[in-house]
Amino acid sequence: MVKDRFKGKVVIVTGTTHGMGQASAIRLAAEGAIVACNHRPTSCPDETMEKVKATGGQGFPVAADMSKPGEVINMIKETVKQAGRLDYIVSNAAINPITTWDQISIEEYDLLMNTNLRGTWVICTEGAKEMIKEGHGGAIVTTSSISAYVGAPGQTPYCATKAGILMMSKALARDLGKYNIRVNCILPGAIRTNMNPEFLTPGTITERFYREKAALKKIGEPSEIASAVSFLLSDDASFITSAELLVDGGFIVNAEYDEEISVF
Repeated sequence: MVKDRFKGKVVIVTGTTHGMGQASAIRLAAEGAIVACNHRPTSCPDETMEKVKATGGQGFPVAADMSKPGEVINMIKETVKQAGRLDYIVSNAAINPITTWDQISIEEYDLLMNTNLRGTWVICTEGAKEMIKEGHGGAIVTTSSISAYVGAPGQTPYCATKAGILMMSKALARDLGKYNIRVNCILPGAIRTNMNPEFLTPGTITERFYREKAALKKIGEPSEIASAVSFLLSDDASFITSAELLVDGGFIVNAEYDEEISVF
């Protein structure tokens, strides 16, 4: 952790009520950023805000459903209204309903695409427009997944959203480079969050699979994702854009799914 690394900078982090988004918000606040902590209108931001405050950092909650473009745009406006500027975006919010390819409804599919893929597009492009208007450059970190590369059981549409986010990030980096806005993408592996906690409950077949397949023989923690996010936003990464960073403990080098780990 680098004290005052982001002093005077403002960042929006989406999906901060738990997991990787919460850890990123806490880390960036601890390093001096003013953090706009996104949460769904139906969720409570209090826990995250208490943890941000405990670091001695600054932050405030901003509500928006990432599947609704109007709410996302209003969130950006509210952030600038409260903090005076926008320097960084961390697009983290996502959903991952576990179901077989033949059971997911069109409505569920649309919600998944609109939240994960279109939601990333809206926060990144509308945020970039604000950075360009302010004229100071910036940086964006998007969140893909090892599922962009590996077809995970019960997650076929989710894999499609994460592959789309990866290529969108690379292409957007090309478009935004002339404005001194960097765009990079992280690809987390098995991280201990509450998105699908049953997968990583110690002692289960799936937890053992993910742990044993990883070169480091461990499950990742949200704080380890936050470290990668902090680096990619920082000036230490000033010549890095259009990059993809695997944060998976070396899982991808052994990533063949076996029938025994199917949840169906």
